[in-house]
Amino acid sequence: MAASHRAILALILLFSSSAATIAAAQPAAADGGRTTHLHFYMHEFFNGGPNGTTARVAPPARSGGSLFGFVSVVDDALREGADPASRLVGRAQGLAAGTSLADGSVTTMLDFVFTDGPYKGSTVAAFGVGLPLPGGAAMERPVVGGTGAFRMARGYTLSRTVKTADPNSQLILEYDVYISH
Repeated sequence: MAASHRAILALILLFSSSAATIAAAQPAAADGGRTTHLHFYMHEFFNGGPNGTTARVAPPARSGGSLFGFVSVVDDALREGADPASRLVGRAQGLAAGTSLADGSVTTMLDFVFTDGPYKGSTVAAFGVGLPLPGGAAMERPVVGGTGAFRMARGYTLSRTVKTADPNSQLILEYDVYISH
């Protein structure tokens, strides 16, 4: 696997993203607001071809496998299911950067932009370093805001790798997003 593909795959695996069965709002959060659970799948293609949805903007600043200084942008499909033919519900748009000299951490800034379904026209913003949960099955990132139905949203995302059909070209991440608003 080429070095650029390995770096992108590592970045993507740290990205953790979304899912597309969008659940109804739950009645009340502890603070009296609503809690919403979103479930969708982020489909990422990093083959660099005409169907690629991620691009490396800057290579790592150091050699030896470090991701420090790496910058990548994404515009990935958010779908209802893991099947690439499942209903498109939005896009995951943002960037990732290698931000740690020591541990390979990647900071991501993602907007989940909903283009279909009950939250069409709304966004959810996730920002931060992905932290693996105990057992390493999922990554967690904070939700720091949103627009439309999710204005002033706070919460967290959990993402899991579902499929790497071809580790050189495609990655599918399942997302659960929990939001208080």
